[in-house]
Amino acid sequence: MSLSNYSSLLLTGGTGSFGKAFVKKVLADYPNIKRLVIFSRDELKQYEMSQQFSQTDYPGIRYFLGDVRDQERLHRALEGIDVVVHAAALKQVPAAEYNPFECIKTNIMGAQNLVEACLESDVKRVVALSTDKAAAPINLYGATKLASDKLIAAANNIVGKRDLRFSIVRYGNVMGSRGSVIPFFLEQRKTGVLPITDEAMTRFNITLDESVDLVIKAFENTNGGEIFVPKIPSYQIGDLAHAIGPECKKPIVGIRPGEKLHEEMITSSDSFYTVDFGDHYAILNVSSSISVAEYCEISGAKTVEPGMYYDSLNNDDFLDVEQLRKLIVENVDPNFTV
Repeated sequence: MSLSNYSSLLLTGGTGSFGKAFVKKVLADYPNIKRLVIFSRDELKQYEMSQQFSQTDYPGIRYFLGDVRDQERLHRALEGIDVVVHAAALKQVPAAEYNPFECIKTNIMGAQNLVEACLESDVKRVVALSTDKAAAPINLYGATKLASDKLIAAANNIVGKRDLRFSIVRYGNVMGSRGSVIPFFLEQRKTGVLPITDEAMTRFNITLDESVDLVIKAFENTNGGEIFVPKIPSYQIGDLAHAIGPECKKPIVGIRPGEKLHEEMITSSDSFYTVDFGDHYAILNVSSSISVAEYCEISGAKTVEPGMYYDSLNNDDFLDVEQLRKLIVENVDPNFTV
């Protein structure tokens, strides 16, 4: 069912890079959304976002201070809400390793609070944002997001007779998002030195607009419990460094604790519950009452080969240096030149 069929939406963690792009899309393309609630805990970011999307220009927008750790506040914020996008999370890998329980309280307990609050409201659809680091995680952040994914997917088992479906979208690095490698390299090249973990390291790449489109696609196509995974290109860190600073020195500094050389989005163990839609995959809820064969018959998807996996190294689509430069101009810095 399209977002056009709903009238109210709540976005947790709504003041981040994704939140701003998503709000811009909704305000432009979905006039039936009469109430749009931005739920986050940072009053300064809410104030700054309200300068871009004000209630004067957009009467239906609301800014709710709150934390997903606070279930009572979530209950209040969800009054009259039809659909929810759950983007709130603690995402910095080193910070999560040093402050593990803080990450657990937001990413796992916050997800459970949202599930409980939605079950006790009139919400119809929930889409939660995941990460490639949730597939075979080796750091705490990835482990908490895997647990969050499991909580969100399993929530479909207890909706009863409610018209309520939970699903997840999982994707790789968002191009130009705060704290990501491209803004870091763009700033660092002013020094003439771009430190590289490993030239052979690969990462998935998705633009903000593509990540927003994936969430909207999940709303429209979910049967409940899927993890939607887009088919997106990869790049080598060495190529990215050359694209941004060809004249810079590029010392190899080694992989940081909690990092992988190559990121995964679908593991070989996931393959038995994974289906192919052509432009994206979906990992099905392992505890669903619908079999993989039944799901394919309903949705038109196809099964994948047993043992199939999807990682940033073994990808049919790789960005070269010139493609990376073009994408940086289009999505990160329109004034970028080399």
